[in-house]
Amino acid sequence: MTALSTETPSRPAAAASPAALRARKDRNRALALLSPGLIWMALFMVLPMCMVVYVSFWTQTTFSVEPSLTTASWQRFLGSSTYLAAIGTTLRIWAIVLVATVAIGYPVALFIGLFVRNKTVQTALLVACVIPFWTSFLIRVIAWRPMLGTEGAINMILMKLGIISHPLEFLLFSEFSVLVGMTQIYCVFMVGPITFMLGRIEPSVIEAARDLGASFGTIFRRIILPLSLPGVMVGAIFVSVMVLGEFATAASLSGRKVNLLGNIIVSQVGSLKWAFAAVAGVVLTVIITAVIALALRLVDLRKEM
Repeated sequence: MTALSTETPSRPAAAASPAALRARKDRNRALALLSPGLIWMALFMVLPMCMVVYVSFWTQTTFSVEPSLTTASWQRFLGSSTYLAAIGTTLRIWAIVLVATVAIGYPVALFIGLFVRNKTVQTALLVACVIPFWTSFLIRVIAWRPMLGTEGAINMILMKLGIISHPLEFLLFSEFSVLVGMTQIYCVFMVGPITFMLGRIEPSVIEAARDLGASFGTIFRRIILPLSLPGVMVGAIFVSVMVLGEFATAASLSGRKVNLLGNIIVSQVGSLKWAFAAVAGVVLTVIITAVIALALRLVDLRKEM
């Protein structure tokens, strides 16, 4: 008599739990929502940047480039004191403009966001700050010429008041004029984010500090400034990205005496030196990325916003 087998048939795989199914659906939904943005960034940011890096290693001839890889353009850029000085000039102007926009924009934002509690008045003041943007960028830049020239409005007023006896020549076609133009143009990008953060401060917090006997200096140092730092960092990122990539303001107000990385890129592209322009573009991108990374390390925007 044959022995009966004691083996039992294997059970079918257990069905997934409802929680696992929901988690899988959430992941698929999140992936579907993220896919358009990821594809857009890959096509219009990552791929072009990779192409710029690739072109920077092409062989540059007099009026064309060949797709044979070489480091000649990099050696020429990094070995030239002129181009290294342009990096230093770009960083110096960026630092000065950043400090100037904070020094001018923070008090304006403090007044609009903290002392003006009427939302309609706040909106009107912010609109007044952006009125210059209703005109062309180049018009706003060139408008400084009749103001800063030797026969411009500022020199005429100073001479009429007897403060100076002859026109000041450093006001126009100099690094000073570039700093003035950039500060005026980009200051509003510092005012907006700071005003937004200051507007989120509850008046009751400041009132409680006053009831406890805190002075305005103490309130500003321990409440207002820490809570507004994310706005300062956002404004700093906006200003930094635009100032570091500038070329039009320097070309219009400095008389080509101030050479920025942006001006090098424009001039090299105009001379059909694509490989060398790509080198300058990669260097500029690395600088901008480092500045943004430093700002994000100072303040955790995801946490504070």
